[in-house]
Amino acid sequence: MTQHDLERIARGVLKELGQGGVPLTFEATPQPGQWRLVVNGRSVTIRCGPGTTTQFVRTQIFDQLQKS
Repeated sequence: MTQHDLERIARGVLKELGQGGVPLTFEATPQPGQWRLVVNGRSVTIRCGPGTTTQFVRTQIFDQLQKS
């Protein structure tokens, strides 16, 4: 999964949560297969590697942003 894919998924989740159009940043973490998403100062860690599905990434982002 590429950074572009992650951004597309994250923007869709943000739109569902009523936060469409907010700035977001993706950073690779030192740990392989992990990314950090920063949205409005909140940090979300996403695990994804070869074979990771879009739904798995979407669920991770949704669950973490909904809690904060």
